[in-house]
Amino acid sequence: MKAVVFDHFGGLDVLQIKEVPVPKPGTSQVLVRVKAAGINPGEASIREGKLNHMFPTVFPSGEGSDFSGIVEEIGEGSQGFEVGNEVIGFTNNRNSHAEYVLAEADQLVFKPKAVSWEEGGALFVVGTTAWACVHAVNLKAGETVVVSGAAGGVGSIVIQLAKNIGAKVIGLAGEANQDWLAGKGIVPVVYGNGQLERIQKAAGGPIHAFIDTYGQGYAELALELGVSPQRINTIIDFEAVHKFGIKAEGSGKAATKEVLKALSEMIATGKLVIPIAKSFPLDQVIEAFRALEDRHTRGKIVLIP
Repeated sequence: MKAVVFDHFGGLDVLQIKEVPVPKPGTSQVLVRVKAAGINPGEASIREGKLNHMFPTVFPSGEGSDFSGIVEEIGEGSQGFEVGNEVIGFTNNRNSHAEYVLAEADQLVFKPKAVSWEEGGALFVVGTTAWACVHAVNLKAGETVVVSGAAGGVGSIVIQLAKNIGAKVIGLAGEANQDWLAGKGIVPVVYGNGQLERIQKAAGGPIHAFIDTYGQGYAELALELGVSPQRINTIIDFEAVHKFGIKAEGSGKAATKEVLKALSEMIATGKLVIPIAKSFPLDQVIEAFRALEDRHTRGKIVLIP
């Protein structure tokens, strides 16, 4: 089978497509033929060696956590699944950017028919991260929350989950995404010079929480807006966590089968939309990550084996 691998840390040029053996499922494992697999900023950081202290890499390494696909083979004890089942899942072994992926049975949920392959394949990392972010700031109906990077992979889901709670959501994004945010019931605000005043005007009152999905000083902005450190959550500015005592809860706090199932059901019932910015064939993985690292896409980028 074809799989994305790299054998040393580096930039996009270290990524290769190689032929590797199709894995065999062991006890409580399921082999899935991948239909779509999301890509995420954290995978780029792992590839560059920036997160090796947190997620040690053994070379040669594959990559990828999210996927959707069709059950190809099941191992002993993999109860509840049959060959041919359509599933959404995740793996902690960095190997979903491939034609086949091996996952634990408890990392899979059935894919609702109303959920596309691309939506399912892009769901796990951004969905569970967004879920954790919203819960980290203890958001309640009637409160006001500001979200930076509101049209990005995680931000585009955070704003919907916050809106579903009944909060007033102010979304920071570029000019090109203002209408899209407004169409989701979000109060759009253009980021950049003067954004503090624009946010205050849009809020029209106290700002209770701030979710930062972008970094680059938004933690300080949240504090300037009068938000308590315990109600500020970032998924990227870890220096601000130590400096200001804000939170940094991400997918690790919500990386469960139960959360994945709840998110997939939200998509199926129209309560959540996973924007797909673009799909790339697996052998164009470098182009896919180049688009991701541009940081101006709306929603998710996925690979199609």
